[in-house]
Amino acid sequence: MAKRDYYDVLGVPRGASKDIIKQAYRRLAKQHHPDLNKEDPRAAEEKFKELSEAYEVLIDEEKRALYNQYGHAGIEQRVWGGSGFDWSRFTHQGDVEDIFGSDLFRQFFGGSIFDGVFGGRHAAGPRPGQDLYADMEVTLQDVLQGTRRQLRVPHSESCRACKGTGAKGAELTTCPRCKGAGQIRNVQARGYAQFVSITTCGQCRGRGALAETLCPECKGEGRIDRVSLLSVEVPEGAFDGLRLRLGGKGQPGGRGGRPGDLYITLHFRADDRFTREGSDLYTDVPLDVYTAILGGEVKMDTLDSTATVKVPAGTQTHTLFRIRGKGLPDVRTHERGDLYARVVLVTPRNLTAEERRTLERLAASPNSERKGFFDRLK
Repeated sequence: MAKRDYYDVLGVPRGASKDIIKQAYRRLAKQHHPDLNKEDPRAAEEKFKELSEAYEVLIDEEKRALYNQYGHAGIEQRVWGGSGFDWSRFTHQGDVEDIFGSDLFRQFFGGSIFDGVFGGRHAAGPRPGQDLYADMEVTLQDVLQGTRRQLRVPHSESCRACKGTGAKGAELTTCPRCKGAGQIRNVQARGYAQFVSITTCGQCRGRGALAETLCPECKGEGRIDRVSLLSVEVPEGAFDGLRLRLGGKGQPGGRGGRPGDLYITLHFRADDRFTREGSDLYTDVPLDVYTAILGGEVKMDTLDSTATVKVPAGTQTHTLFRIRGKGLPDVRTHERGDLYARVVLVTPRNLTAEERRTLERLAASPNSERKGFFDRLK
C-alpha cells in the first residue's frame, strides 16, 4: 500500500508552523494511542506509528525540506536508509512523555504508555546507539560526476575484550537487588486504587547484571573511543545542505542494541569562478569594448571544458548568455543544468596614440550620440 502524504496523516496544510504540527500530533496521539484503544490495539498501534513517523519528519526542518522536495523516496533513502521507519529512529520521545507523562497517569498505567509502544524496551533491554552528526565540505567539481571523500569520525565502539559487557572475560552476575529486571517496581495501595511506580535499579543502573571484575581494557565502560577513517560517497548533483546517512556508523548500542547512524551534512566551498542556483551555474566573462561594439566571439571556461560565446554587435555589459548543458547534474534525473555567462565590459587602459585620437575625434563630433557613435565606428 502506498504511503499517505505526511501532511494528510497529521491533517495539517503544507505551510503549517511547528506549533500547528505539534498541536495536531498531540491531539491525534491521544486519540490513537494503543493503551486507550482496547478494542483494536493493533490497528491503533499502526495508526500511532504512522502519526509518529509523519511527526518525526515534519517537525524537523531539514527532514521536512527533504520531504517537500523529494517526497517519500527522499526520506526513505536519505533518512531511513532504505530500511523504513522504526521506533529506534524516533527522536521525540520527550514530546510523547509531555502528552502522556503526568505523574498520576503514569502511576495508574505503570509506565506502559511509553514503554509499551516503543518496542517494549525496558531499562534492562537492548538500547539503540546514539546517532552521530558531522559536516563535510565539498566543491562543485566533487558533485559534477560524484566522488568519494575520506572523513575522520571520532566515535566509540564496543570493547572487543569484554564484548561490550564491561566485565573481565565478559562474566556477569545477576543483580541481587532487581533480580535481573533492571527496574524496581513499587506498588502502593490507597483506598480502592493501586499506584505503581517503576524506577531504574540504582545498583546495576538498569542493566540487570553486574561485573564481578571490571574489564581492564575499557575500565568497565564496555566501549572504547576511536577515530575511524570512513569513505563517504558524494552523489552527483548533491546540493548544499544535503544530509547523507551511513547506517550503523554511529555510537554502539547497549546490551546488544543496534548501533546508531552517522549523518553527514554537505556544505559547498565557495568557488571563485562560479556561483550555483539549483543545477544552473553563473559566471562573469570579461568583454572588451571593441568586441562589444563590433561583435565577435569570446572563449570561456566551463566547469569541465571550454565554450565559445557568439557576441552580437552592440552587446551591453551584464548581458546574459546561456550555454546549455554545462551546469551541474540534477540529483534525481542526472540531467545537467545550464551555464549562464554574464559579460562584463572592460574599458581599455593603455590606448595607442592613434586609438586615442580616433576616440577624441568621434567624441567631438556634433552628432556623437551613442547610436551614431556605434555606426561610425563600425
